[in-house]
Order: sequence, then structure tokens, then C-alpha cells
Amino acid sequence: MEGMSLPGPLELGSLTVDTPVVLAPMAGVTNAAFRRLCAEQGAGLYVCEMITSRGLVEGDQHTKDMLVFDEAETVRSVQLYGTDPVYVGKATEILCADYGVAHVDLNFGCPVPKVTRKGGGGALPYKRGLLGEILEHAVRAAEPYDVPVTMKTRKGIDDDHLTYMDAGRIAQESGAAAIALHGRTVAQAYSGTADWDAIAELKASVDIPVLGNGDIWEAADAIRMVEETGVDGVVIGRGCLGRPWLFRDLAAAFAGDSVKVLPTLGEVTDIMRRHAELLCDHMGEERGCKEIRKHIAWYLKGFGAGGELRRTLGLVNSLADLDKMLDQLDRNEPFPSSQLGAPRGRQGAPRDKVVLPEGWLDDADGRGCGFAENVAETSGG
Repeated sequence: MEGMSLPGPLELGSLTVDTPVVLAPMAGVTNAAFRRLCAEQGAGLYVCEMITSRGLVEGDQHTKDMLVFDEAETVRSVQLYGTDPVYVGKATEILCADYGVAHVDLNFGCPVPKVTRKGGGGALPYKRGLLGEILEHAVRAAEPYDVPVTMKTRKGIDDDHLTYMDAGRIAQESGAAAIALHGRTVAQAYSGTADWDAIAELKASVDIPVLGNGDIWEAADAIRMVEETGVDGVVIGRGCLGRPWLFRDLAAAFAGDSVKVLPTLGEVTDIMRRHAELLCDHMGEERGCKEIRKHIAWYLKGFGAGGELRRTLGLVNSLADLDKMLDQLDRNEPFPSSQLGAPRGRQGAPRDKVVLPEGWLDDADGRGCGFAENVAETSGG
């Protein structure tokens, strides 16, 4: 597919995403502050942290607290987790009617054991009938509001139980507006490399837009994925941790401009400070400063900041303290090229065995099994 032209805006039903780039929901990361920070860098679609359909339907306070949007967030996008078609349908309706959401994504890719143990996330597409029921309930609930429903999945449970080709067919038949594929199995979690050939195979088999996910660390990787697979857009997860300017590079690359200026430590510091400020605006200073701590480690990865300064930054509890510490950094230090193209965030090891409900693999249909989901599942995939 070499030399093929870059995709234009991503069309999800009636929603047009100018740059075909989607920020993947990540638990504890893609809150309103981080979404705004990424959106300030480049156009795209920025998805809220995953929430549970049961939590939303039952009015769980923690779930409601996660559904916070920034005033600059014009297109609200939420990822929903669920294993029961009725709950997922009701939750979709609540998102459309009460929260003004413009896009609902369904999570069928999460590899976390506490989720797969209940038949959720990346385990669910094995039950083809149940997958179809959940998608149909969500699409039907969103239809009166003209809100597109998409799904995100993985290749399958493991190499012996691949589900992505069936999932694509079912997504299309159910009226989903697009399907995103992370080119790993649940067993791989975040280890190894993503299988872009599987993404290309899925793209060739369906008529709805296909988004590719996995191992996009730089804008050039996104362009290479498009050229190798023909996808309609890309989903960015761990690649943007501590690097929200990746969305600026992606917007430029999809506009056909390959100019890429690596930020100095001073520019990284300014973005980090902006991130902290947005977190404090949304959460209050004490909690906002606690939240920025994990991001500081990602922002400074590969830079020469000393151990003692890193340690005190990891304990920061006010913006004034943060400013004092950031002033000690060398603003002219160049970006560490060792970090380019390198995996970020968790990788972990592949799993010998995926935790599944008893007898899960005995029935590949699963219609009417309506597994009870936990109110508090939160993750990504």
C-alpha cells in the first residue's frame, strides 16, 4: 500500500473528526485536564476515561465524578464498559440525553484480569451473539440523538482464540460507526509488538472505518501504519504519556507536513506546568498536585534531571512548590533522542493464561448470558 494518500477527516456517522486521530481512554490519565491539554496541541477526538454502564445506570458517585468535561471540550466522547446489553443500552441513553455526549465507544479490549474474569473487555467478543446484542442495544439507544457508537477490541483472547474478524463483521451488521483494533491479544497485554497485518486484514474485510492501535510512538509511526494497513485513522494510547505534543506532530503529519521540532526541556517544562494548572483547576490544588506526580516521571523520561530533584518533584503538593522546582531544570537541555520510538508506560510480560469465567470457551454465542458487571471497573485496552 506504499504511496497511498493520507486519510482525510474521520467520518463517524454525523460526527466529523478533522484529524483522524483518537486519544485512547486510559484509567487515571485521560481526565478532563489531560484531554484539554492534548486538544490544545492538535485536532482530533479525545475520549474520557472508561466508565461502567452499571455504575452510570445506578447513579454511582465515582462514575459521575469521572464524567467531568472541560468548558473548552466541544465534542464529548466517552468509553463505556459493559457485559449486559440492557445496562449498556440504558447507559448509552443517559450519556446522550443527560451528558450531551457526541460519541460513545464500547470497550471490548481491556486485558485486565479483574475485567476478563467477569467476561468483560477483551474476553467478551468470544461470545459473538452477546457482542452483537450489546452493540445493537447501544446503537439503538444512541440513534434518536444521532450519536455514533464505535467499538474497540483486540485480536482475541490468545492466538488460539482470535475474534477480531468476527468482531468487525458484527460491528458492521450492528450499525457501529467504526471499529478500532489494538493489534495484540489479551494474553499479550502490552508486551511484544502489535500485529499491524491483522489491522490490515480487518480493514480489507469491512466497509465501516477501521482505526489502528498499537506501537504508535511517533507521528511517523502513524503514517507508516496508514501506509501499511490502509486504516482510516489511528488511536493513540501510551505513546502520548508525558508527550501531549505528539498530537501536534500527528496533526501536522496528517496535513502532509513532516516538520517536527523536538521540544527542549524548557518547552516540556511549560507543558508540564500547563498540565498541572489544568489539573488544579478541575480538582483543586491538593489533588491536582498529587495527580501531576505520575506524569512528571513520564515528562522527564530520558532527561538529565538529577535524582534528588526528581524525588522532590514526585512529592510536589502546591503549584508554588512546583514552580520553584521547575526553575532548577536546564531549560536549554535538548530532547533525549534515546526516547524517540521507544515504548512508554507499562509493558509487562505476556500471560500464560487469560483469566476467564468458568466454562467461557464452551459457548461462542453467549446470547442471553447477561453477565453481571462490577460497578467500579475502570481501565482501558
